[in-house]
Amino acid sequence: MLEFFAKRKKRKFLSELRSRRRAEDDLLSPAERERFDAALERFAASPPGEFKAASARACDEIAAIVPDYTWIRNLLDLLIVVGAVAFGIRGLFFQPFKIPTGSMQPTLYGIHYMYTTPLGKNLPGILNYALFSARRARLTVEETGEVSFRAYRSGLFSDASEFAIGDKIYTLPGAPRKAASYAGLREGMVCQKGEVKADGFLSLGDHLFVERFSLYLSPPRRGEVMIFTTEGLRVGEEPLSASSGYYYVKRLAALPGDTVRLRNNQLYVKPAGEEKFRKIQELAPRTARLYSGKGGYQGHLSSMGDYELFGAGADYVVPAGHYFMLGDNSQFSLDSRFFGAVPRKNLVGRSWFVFWPFSRRWGFTDTLEPVDEPTGKPEGDTFPVMARQ
Repeated sequence: MLEFFAKRKKRKFLSELRSRRRAEDDLLSPAERERFDAALERFAASPPGEFKAASARACDEIAAIVPDYTWIRNLLDLLIVVGAVAFGIRGLFFQPFKIPTGSMQPTLYGIHYMYTTPLGKNLPGILNYALFSARRARLTVEETGEVSFRAYRSGLFSDASEFAIGDKIYTLPGAPRKAASYAGLREGMVCQKGEVKADGFLSLGDHLFVERFSLYLSPPRRGEVMIFTTEGLRVGEEPLSASSGYYYVKRLAALPGDTVRLRNNQLYVKPAGEEKFRKIQELAPRTARLYSGKGGYQGHLSSMGDYELFGAGADYVVPAGHYFMLGDNSQFSLDSRFFGAVPRKNLVGRSWFVFWPFSRRWGFTDTLEPVDEPTGKPEGDTFPVMARQ
């Protein structure tokens, strides 16, 4: 089973690297193209069991190949196409993006479990999928027995996992880890006949347009939701891309030269050149909802991460040309508390508009007030109030 998942991760990462190769084709010299292709071939030939090391080498090689001044050529390319054709404007201004995880909930949602959909549980399946990207997830134990993983199927539009409980086989939407999480299943646990382990829906998460062009006209600002690549970022000795893919979405919390401090689940920032720390909500008013304690927001937790700013009395200065990124769902977010500040060259664009599904988040991103309900305590990797949104 481990080999199966390793092969799947390798195929996905290789596909993302090839997409990057196509995107950079007209910006690279012939020699750079050859080096890029050689790096792809070396990664493709690597054994699945060496995925982490191979993906790290590939990221390092590609980062060395793509020149640091490519942003100038990117800007010129954008300006030329913008002035030439309207369809080019659409293609270069807005990049479709799928939220990969739940680290930005409740502002943006990745693949997540819902107790119901806005139109209820009796809506035909095709409409639930078309409107809310939701697939029925239902499991009632038919006979007492132990849980065991059986199979995983990855399709064009959806994934499904098979579990056995006793002699009965059950299918749930989603990858095994996600299905086991929302159904509360563990390998070897005993389930009793009649237990309802799942009776809801699994949503594929928010799909949005990323606005790319304005980064060339105005600098990133505190509080903005940004998309960036994981090239060169590491958690300890492991590349971030090995476990989390090529693209990430987080909220920008601090700028180059800022000093960051986390105390009692409150983020403080001392802007470059200033003498005093201020709460992040004073510097970036849109972050005030993160401290509301409602709708899934719980502030910025200081009990996670490996950087010294989380030690007693320690602060962290954001390096020049880097940005400090944090997830809104900070109890379950892998962010700059773990992999450090993000280089400017990794930034892709600003989140702009959720175009699917048609949930309460449909429309311009980061504009909604929290649901008027206490966040509460987490269940699994989310909060109960989130599963009702």
